[in-house]
Amino acid sequence: MQKYLNEARSLLALGIPIVIAQFSQTAMGFVDTVMAGKAGAVEMSAVAVGTSIWLPTILFGQGLLLALTPIVAHMNGSGQRKNIAGQIQQGFWLATFLSILTIAILYNSRFIIEAQHNVDPVLAQKATEFIHAIMWGAPGYLFYQVLRGQCEGLSKTKPAMVIGLSGLLVNIPVNYIFIYGKFGAPALGGVGCGVATATVYWVMFLLLLAYVKHSPSQKDIPTFNKFVGPEWHTQKRIALLGLPIALAMFFEVTLFAVVSLLVSPLGVVAVAGHQISLNFSSMMFMFPLSLGIAATIRVGYSLGQKSTEGAKISAYTSIIVGLIIACMTATFTVLFSKHIAFMYNDNPEVVLLASHLMLFAAIYQLSDAVQVIGSGVLRGYKDTRSIFFITFIAYWLLGLPSGYILALTDYVTKPMGPQGFWIGFIIGLTASAFMMGYRILWTQKQPAHYVLKRSTR
Repeated sequence: MQKYLNEARSLLALGIPIVIAQFSQTAMGFVDTVMAGKAGAVEMSAVAVGTSIWLPTILFGQGLLLALTPIVAHMNGSGQRKNIAGQIQQGFWLATFLSILTIAILYNSRFIIEAQHNVDPVLAQKATEFIHAIMWGAPGYLFYQVLRGQCEGLSKTKPAMVIGLSGLLVNIPVNYIFIYGKFGAPALGGVGCGVATATVYWVMFLLLLAYVKHSPSQKDIPTFNKFVGPEWHTQKRIALLGLPIALAMFFEVTLFAVVSLLVSPLGVVAVAGHQISLNFSSMMFMFPLSLGIAATIRVGYSLGQKSTEGAKISAYTSIIVGLIIACMTATFTVLFSKHIAFMYNDNPEVVLLASHLMLFAAIYQLSDAVQVIGSGVLRGYKDTRSIFFITFIAYWLLGLPSGYILALTDYVTKPMGPQGFWIGFIIGLTASAFMMGYRILWTQKQPAHYVLKRSTR
């Protein structure tokens, strides 16, 4: 029992700064939604629709770069710190290519929005302008993820926490200036959120860059001492490990993003209520997500030290701690759903719908915790292909179809509207949780030499 308690302390020591960093990043979305909402329901809906396209695109790139965390953690645990700089240098090249691709996709996002029938033309135009503003923050965001992978792989999670909070503090006044047109700036409404967020991503990257270059703990990692061109074999290794993670993140995020697009023809109230509930549940999601990142670090470090038993303890402890925290956040969501909704918008119809949808969010928080922490554990084992198949089956073959049937058709019952999609979320996330758990147990039952060989890929 004592070894599990010690592991819980280690996980929380890593995880709490990650929680704060992730919370700060998600809180930027909260601030965007609230401040855009004060400018009008149409402005908030434009941010919601635009974000539903921006997030899957940028998170795909982030997913590829998440491969750096277990790679660095394993090298750190196995005494190969001298090889870390080369991985990070190639991570920057990969982030550069991904930035170009991301901007190209987002520039043409209007075709995706216009493909949705019955979307208000004003809403479509504002959403497109929001995307065209925020897309210039893509390079800053992805470069930041490269350096974050380096720091977190070395178990240095506090820098991202401090910089995440700094980014949030910068986001608020810049939002104020560009949304409402202060200090001579034009009043851009929801589009101003895109300008502010893009600016903040670059600020966060530059702050983390300054930390890495001057941190005494990373002086032995000469990432920036000399120019190194692209190395195909290293980028291929990172990409092959990261691609299943990226696709898994894409499948999960697009489950929510596609639903946001499908909800948009149901009216502004439906979009606003759905977005409020989704935004708040995303904030609660930061707790298990952060534990999942901590689990990746701990499992990868243990395997680098050739300790399969240590990796197993880290896996079990992280899931147990995650379930305890999920029970707490679910209870909080149920008790204060109406008060939370009112913080976003004071329209009675929007508040009523949002508070009702939050009850569904409370239900799926337990399975969501298991599946995202399980994904982090499997990343630590470098078993990323299974994550891809699990998320595809759970979200696209189970979650989205069942939600669509319940929300927009009468095959099972009368069309339920947004509530039907949220039941689909519960179905998909619960299926993912069971499959992640099974895969972890299967991996841990394999011979130690097989597990250690896989972890060195």
